[in-house]
Amino acid sequence: TEVPFFSDRVGQGLSMWKLRSAEEGTEVRPSIGAPLRTLCKLSGRQVWEHTLEADDLATEEAVERAREEYVANRRDHGVKHSGDELLRIQCCGAGYKDVVRVWTPLVNTAEANREQSASKDGAAAAAEKGSGAPAKAPVAADVDAAMLGGVQFYEQLQQEDGHWPGDYGGPMFLMPGLVITCYVTGAMDSVLPAPHRREMMRYLKNHANDDGGFGLHIEGHSTMFGTVLSYVSLRLLGAAASDPVCQKARKWILIHGGATMIPSWGKFWLSVLGVFSWDGLNPVPPEVWLLPYTGKSGIGWMHPGRFWCHCRMVYLPMSYIYGARVVGPLTPLVESLREEIHLQAYPLIDWNKARNECAKEDLYYPHPLMQDALWWTLYKFENLLVAGRPLAFLRRKALAETMKHITYEDENTRYVCIGPVNKVMNMLCRWHQDPEGEAFKLHASRVPDYLWVAEDGMKMQGYNGSQCWDTTFAVQALFATGMEAKVHQCVQRAANYIETTQVREDCPGDLEAYYRHISKGAWPFSTRDHGWPISDCSSEGMKAYLTLEPYLGEFISDDRLDDCMNVILSYQNQTGGWATYENTRSFPQLELINPAETFGDIVIDYDYVECSSACLTAIVAFIERHEKKRSGSDGGGGESKWASRFSRAHLEAALRRGVSFIHSIQKSDGSWYGSWGVCFTYACWFGCEALEACDRVLGTDSTQRLTKAADFLLAKQRPDGGWGESYLSCELKTYSQLPELEMSHVVNTAWALLALLKSGQQARDPAPLHRAADFLMRAQLPCGDWPQQHISGVFNRNCMITYANYRNIFPLWALGEYKHLVLSAGEES
Repeated sequence: TEVPFFSDRVGQGLSMWKLRSAEEGTEVRPSIGAPLRTLCKLSGRQVWEHTLEADDLATEEAVERAREEYVANRRDHGVKHSGDELLRIQCCGAGYKDVVRVWTPLVNTAEANREQSASKDGAAAAAEKGSGAPAKAPVAADVDAAMLGGVQFYEQLQQEDGHWPGDYGGPMFLMPGLVITCYVTGAMDSVLPAPHRREMMRYLKNHANDDGGFGLHIEGHSTMFGTVLSYVSLRLLGAAASDPVCQKARKWILIHGGATMIPSWGKFWLSVLGVFSWDGLNPVPPEVWLLPYTGKSGIGWMHPGRFWCHCRMVYLPMSYIYGARVVGPLTPLVESLREEIHLQAYPLIDWNKARNECAKEDLYYPHPLMQDALWWTLYKFENLLVAGRPLAFLRRKALAETMKHITYEDENTRYVCIGPVNKVMNMLCRWHQDPEGEAFKLHASRVPDYLWVAEDGMKMQGYNGSQCWDTTFAVQALFATGMEAKVHQCVQRAANYIETTQVREDCPGDLEAYYRHISKGAWPFSTRDHGWPISDCSSEGMKAYLTLEPYLGEFISDDRLDDCMNVILSYQNQTGGWATYENTRSFPQLELINPAETFGDIVIDYDYVECSSACLTAIVAFIERHEKKRSGSDGGGGESKWASRFSRAHLEAALRRGVSFIHSIQKSDGSWYGSWGVCFTYACWFGCEALEACDRVLGTDSTQRLTKAADFLLAKQRPDGGWGESYLSCELKTYSQLPELEMSHVVNTAWALLALLKSGQQARDPAPLHRAADFLMRAQLPCGDWPQQHISGVFNRNCMITYANYRNIFPLWALGEYKHLVLSAGEES
């Protein structure tokens, strides 16, 4: 049955989506769900509830208007990103855009660029506009007004538990796994009731590309991966095959070779649903978990326990599901889909050939010949492992081993799991183990943690949120503005969240047996219940606390800070750099067996400039804090002993190794490549920040390297004073500008401005800084918000992801640093 698409009306009243945070959302779980498990009273949990609560007409109209404007902007202007309007309407009121906090007589940049686009000679207009961009410093009072308006607006979005919620969607391949899992397990009506299905269909229909296909992410070109999974999801959610969106998507699929051309992850999900044969998938044998881990064995270097944790935790349940050949019921809809998505009749498909087929639109990482030979060997060997064959006992042992690790992951994340892909796979595994068991019900209760609702519909996020990450950045940005006292309660709430979210204990049991790193003292990316420790999140958590401490006093003990420093130091690799969740455990050559045609660099945990910089700057802040404490310059009295169990000499040695790594990955043009944000502007901020901070403590001189990084950025500054970097930089690994006539990007501009300030550009020539600050002020909306523009985050080189809070955090941070280092350092306004 087709679900009504746009209607939100139930009876004579209006049904509304409400964001519930922390304990307010305790009962937001499916009807089959078990009570939630938590270590922190659900602090940071952000879930959307569909409720019949009465709301005023203005709110109803604002929500509908936001939805209509999104559709119109996408259709008429190609704007694919939502603006998180439902969150803003709920937190700030239906008429929030009409509130004027910021006024500037300067031309609105977006309007000017639209006028340029409509002009006959747009390029000339852009050049003329650029040549007239002011190069003198903005008036300090105007900068203060912009920052105050931005802070006052952003404060409204903060939740009572202290975190800032926001959209963390973007990838198009996440939600289909949930939809298929719910369909196969028979939990669709409970886990995804009609209002959820309606919003999911809204989201999918809104993000269909003009050619009828769907991308890997919301801004990407059409791919077989995105299109087949989105088409199947629409059908499972209730859309008819005759639906115009479905018709166009099916046409795209068939024109491009049919569903056998889908990449391996897509083949996996279609096999689970029953519209693809397991024989058409390259093997994912659970037996690899029985291999010896020790490197002395040789084969141990290929053990999945050495994989990057996200890769490991996806292929863990995937191998269980593959080994157990989990397949859903053959319903009339499944039978119909078999006919709809393939070029050939289903019984005639050559599944052996299909194993290595992949559409050119999807092929980011082609299989090397060695990998094809490996899959062929395992494919032939697979027949010996199935039930009734000689090695069936080995398969049973392997399935038991993988289930042991799946259960450990579930229990240690309170059934949130490390990410959305393994979340729904683990959920399917636990259902297969026991359809009526408690574990499946606990999984169902945590599904809402991954769902987000905006004006473009309901999406599945790339994590259970970015709560801790965003809050640590928000704290540093607020203090950069110097306006923390004006929003004291906001600062206090943020401090509470940071204190609550620190991980207090390591995971239980033998960490080595479960391939886990220490976590006591770390900060996670999202919530304490999630709990996975990360190098840069721990570092930013510590830096946020050390920013707060002089203002609020000590509220995290020296022992807990030492625990965090212990984690940070433990992450440093032999290269001197830092990876993400764990140390690098094997060799880059292992990437030769990367089976995911769509993603790059997924098999091991690599060193990154972002993680390394975050750790280096945290160590510097830690040293400076203890030096102030020891000298008594923190207001605590006379000189005292060094308060940390880590000596300054030990910390400085880590800094020197880290700086050498930062040097080693700086490119010849002065830039760094960013792996977690778009892209060179993001990485240059981290690179410059690390070098400048280490110079302060080590007494080194990085002027030459910093100047080279600044020259790289200055060459990319656009006529309107800002920077506009396309996500294509991530894919192509070369700087790619946004289209010439588009407005520059406020987030890229803020990163570039922060990098230039750290490089000391203000002492060389402050004019580019004035133009950048002027752009950020002109781009600000009267209500104090900044516009949502192109997507800002990335992972695995090729997939983009949303960081909705960046548009508020980084312009404030950049303007604050600009005022402090430029206007307050002697520049005349």
